[in-house]
Amino acid sequence: MSASGGTKAIVAALGANLAIAAAKFVAFAFSGSSSMLAEGVHSLADSGNQGLLLLGGKKSRRAATAEHPFGYGRERYIYGFLVSIVLFTIGGVFALYEGWEKIRHPHPLDAWYWPVGVLVFAVVAEGFSFRTAVKESNELRGTQSWTQFIRRAKAPELPVVLLEDFGALIGLVLALAGVLLTLATGNSVWDGIGTMAIGTLLVLIALVLAAETKSLLLGEAAGPEQVARIREALVDGDVVTRVIHMRTLHLGPEELLVAAKIAVEHDDTATEIARAIDAAEARIREAVPIARVIYLEPDIYDEQAAAAQPPSGT
Repeated sequence: MSASGGTKAIVAALGANLAIAAAKFVAFAFSGSSSMLAEGVHSLADSGNQGLLLLGGKKSRRAATAEHPFGYGRERYIYGFLVSIVLFTIGGVFALYEGWEKIRHPHPLDAWYWPVGVLVFAVVAEGFSFRTAVKESNELRGTQSWTQFIRRAKAPELPVVLLEDFGALIGLVLALAGVLLTLATGNSVWDGIGTMAIGTLLVLIALVLAAETKSLLLGEAAGPEQVARIREALVDGDVVTRVIHMRTLHLGPEELLVAAKIAVEHDDTATEIARAIDAAEARIREAVPIARVIYLEPDIYDEQAAAAQPPSGT
């Protein structure tokens, strides 16, 4: 997995979640807090999610084969989608169920200092993990807002870790509020309400992740800036006079396919066109290094035929 895959952020999140999960289950065993149980399952699910992301990164590095000539770069998208499913079912739905059961059948909260202590520890650990993810994301985010970065990122790992850690921090605050309100009022229904709020939050995050990774799985084009650079690199003003139409497709986060029909003059020789195509491919790879698979078709420009083509540039 490349640096842009956020390996450091994934490993940091994995270590933090394993430690937090163990602490939360201990707190649940001593206190009986359903918020602690829901949060423990959430942290355990997050640990599995990070394992899936690491596995997807490893599988995506396999070399291309005759059966899969474009390689396995999209493995990372598949595992990113699996993470959203795990987060929805094991994290969100389980928390909603536990919260509902706690509201229906409340029982006193024992040894309150266990959940409070664990939650404080978890906030510190999740904060460290979130800080690592933010730092790695800032190296790629540029001038984009956080919403734009999550929606446009072609590598699924960092958006997944960012949203998981953000959701975990908010969930910890909700769990702490549920425990404190239970202590203040003597009514353990608040613990169940806190658990329900955690479940709702996780379901919403899972739906966002599923929507974004589904789009990547279906196949996304290069970003507008990359498309502009590719179009500019294609035209040399001599043999290649214009781009008739072009399509781009991400074969993986760091691999881009470019297919374009380019206009040449009717009296150019085959040798001149072949050399111009080789030069255009070199210019594209220099302008957009991840453009590794390039197919260029020379043609004589016809204005009516070009107008009948679907909009190009994607």
